[in-house]
Amino acid sequence: MRVRTRGDRSPRPLGAPAVRRCLAVVAAIAIGAGGLIAAEPAPPADAAPRTIVSLTFDDADANQLQALPALRANGMKATFYVPSGFIGAASHMTRADLTSLKDAGHEIGGHTVNHPDLAQVSVDEAKRQICTDRRNLTAWGFTVRTFAYPFASSTPDVEQAAAACGYSSARLLGDIRSRFGCADCPYAESTRPADPFALRALDQVDATWTLDDLKAGVTNAERNGGGWVQFTFHDVCADACSDLAVTPRVFSQFLAWLRPRQASGTIVRTIGDVIGGTARPLVAGPVVAAPTGSTNGIVNPSREVGAPDCWMRGGYGANSPTFHTGPPAHSGAIASGITMNGYVDGDAKLLPQFDLGQCAPTVTPGRTYTLREWYVSSGVTQFAVYLRSTSGAWTYWTSSPWFGAAPGWTQADWTTPPIPMGYNGISFALTIFADGSLRTDDLQLYDSAGAPPLPVAGTVTRSSGSPAVVQPAGPVELFRPTESTELG
Repeated sequence: MRVRTRGDRSPRPLGAPAVRRCLAVVAAIAIGAGGLIAAEPAPPADAAPRTIVSLTFDDADANQLQALPALRANGMKATFYVPSGFIGAASHMTRADLTSLKDAGHEIGGHTVNHPDLAQVSVDEAKRQICTDRRNLTAWGFTVRTFAYPFASSTPDVEQAAAACGYSSARLLGDIRSRFGCADCPYAESTRPADPFALRALDQVDATWTLDDLKAGVTNAERNGGGWVQFTFHDVCADACSDLAVTPRVFSQFLAWLRPRQASGTIVRTIGDVIGGTARPLVAGPVVAAPTGSTNGIVNPSREVGAPDCWMRGGYGANSPTFHTGPPAHSGAIASGITMNGYVDGDAKLLPQFDLGQCAPTVTPGRTYTLREWYVSSGVTQFAVYLRSTSGAWTYWTSSPWFGAAPGWTQADWTTPPIPMGYNGISFALTIFADGSLRTDDLQLYDSAGAPPLPVAGTVTRSSGSPAVVQPAGPVELFRPTESTELG
C-alpha cells in the first residue's frame, strides 16, 4: 500500500494558537557548479505555453493575505487550500476573507475540515473529512474542484475518497526535483497528469528557501522540456513567524521576476484552471450514530489500545504540563497522568480526539449527556467540554462544577445541559489547573436517559444546575503525540 507523507504542518484546532510541526522535511543537498539552481535565460517564444506555474497556499493562515498585493500587482491568481474547521479561528482567515479572495479571482480548494493525516485515519473518517470540507466551502459560496492532502499524506483508498467526494484533482508534495530533496524526480508535473489525484509538486516552501530557489523551480522546468510546476506556501510574514514562512519581500520579488516570463511561454494558472472541468455534485460522508441506552460512547475509554489511540493532549495558557501514560490505573494497565509545574493560568488535559466521528462521540441536539471519569488528584478538577458544529469545527462549550482533591480513585459524574442546536459532536476531560498532579482513567459518555447506575461508593456527582465556581476553559491548544512524546 502506498503511503505518502511529505511536507505540510501539524493540524491546528479551532480557537488555538498555531501548533507547528513539519513532517518529513528532507535535508538540503549540496549544490555544486553544476547544481540544481539554473541560470535565468528567458524561455524561447512558442505558440503555446511550455511551462505552467501554480501558486498555492495551505491552511488558510491569516498572514497569507500579505501575499495579495504582489499577486494583484503582477496580475496573478493563486489557489488557497482551506481546512474549513479552521475558518474564523485565531490566526486564520474568516469567511469574509475567503469571499474577498474569490471576488479577486483566486481559487478556493479543499484541505479537509480538521487537517488530519488521512493515511492514519479510517477510510470512513477520511471520506467525512474530505466530503464535509467540500460541502462546507460550497455552502459558503465557493466553487470547489481541487484538493490538497494534509501533510501530503495519502493512500490509494484516500485518493479514491477524494475522487468520490467530487474533486477533480488532489495535490501531494515533494515529488518534483529541487535542492531540498528527490534528486531523481522529474523537474515538473505533466500538464496532463497521469494521476490527477496524486499531483506531483515541489517540496513546500519554508524559511530556508531563497529567491534563487524559487526561480530555480521555474527555470529547471523550462530547461528540461517544460511542464507544470506547483509551489506550496504557508506563512507569509517578515518577522520569522514560523519555519514555513516566506517574506512578503521575497514573494514579491519572485512574482516580479516571473511576470515577464509569461510573454515567452511560462504562464501562471490556478490548479483548477490547469485541470479544467466543471464542479461535480456534492457527496456526504458516512454518518456516525449517537450512543443510546447504556452504550458508552467513548472509543478506547481506558486508553489500553495504541499510544493511546483516539486521544490527544490539550490545554492552553501559561503553564508547563508533563504528560505520561501507564500504571497505576483504575482498570487495566494504562491511565493518563499529568504533572503541572510553573502554573500561571490555563489548564491541561488528555481528551478524545477532535474529529468527525472516528473518535469523538456523536451527540443529538436537545439531549443531555452523562459524563463520568475516574481520577486521582492533588487538587480540585472539573470537566471541560468542547462541541463539534455540524460543519465540523470544534469550540469550547462549558465546564462542570469543581470536584474535590482525591488521594484515591474517585469517579466524577456530571450531566450536561441540553446540547444546543447546530452541534453534533462532543469531547471532554477532567482538567488540571494548578501546580500538582492529576491521574485519570475510564472515561464514559452516556445519553443521560440510559446511563447505568453509579457505584454505591467512590463517586462524586455534580448536578448540571449546581452552583459552583467554574474555571474558564478558554480555547484549546492541542499537543499532538509524536514519536518523541511520553505518550505510548
